[in-house]
Amino acid sequence: MCDYIKRLLIAVIMALCVSLLFLGGKHSEAAGIKEHKEMNDHWIWPADGVISDTYGTRHGQHKGIDIAGKLDTPVLAVDDGVVVKSYYSNTYGNVVFMKHPSNFVTVYAHLNKRTVSVGQTIKQGDVIGNMGRTGQATGIHLHFETHQLEWRYDKKYAMDPEKLLGKADVGESVQGGIASAGDNVLVVSSHPQTDEGTSESNKEKYIVKQGDTLFSIALQQNVSVDRIKAINNLTSDLIKPNQILTVP
Repeated sequence: MCDYIKRLLIAVIMALCVSLLFLGGKHSEAAGIKEHKEMNDHWIWPADGVISDTYGTRHGQHKGIDIAGKLDTPVLAVDDGVVVKSYYSNTYGNVVFMKHPSNFVTVYAHLNKRTVSVGQTIKQGDVIGNMGRTGQATGIHLHFETHQLEWRYDKKYAMDPEKLLGKADVGESVQGGIASAGDNVLVVSSHPQTDEGTSESNKEKYIVKQGDTLFSIALQQNVSVDRIKAINNLTSDLIKPNQILTVP
């Protein structure tokens, strides 16, 4: 009888342990999904171009996405961060690594030119280099990677950048400086329209805050809503927190 009770207690304890592990795993997964969703509402695409390759191709060895474009196309920081590496690699060519407050590390490879240095603090949308074909590249493109916590040679912590940038298929055009917001694409200040009435020195960046509208921003900046939309190539009145606008 005692042996039976012992076996029963052991079975109950094991079942509880398995349940706790299962719930913990589900909680971590849910937290990860929530975090990725929040990031997706904030990150911007790093360059103009056409998606030429996606994550996980080449028998799982391709740990990033490729954006093909014109030589010297500006490459933008997808979020605020600090440059942790900026050097020339035989494989990556001219490459920049950035560490972000969210503990993600982003990699911008095959650059024709790097315009930032190690330790430099970068704002979202700042130009960190120009697209090229340095290193092991068969054409002009940006190879962009995203890693959780840290970049490792074995790329253990690599993840699909499109989980944070939004989904784009091979052959689809993307624009540097836009952020995905559900079905809406919001244009930010990286590619403003030429505004002959305002010199570059008289333009500045405005980061949209919670509760802002185009009307309130226009009133604050003493400019019309239509002009803000024209400068930023906006096709609707939709804006969202952390969106970057160029204002005269």
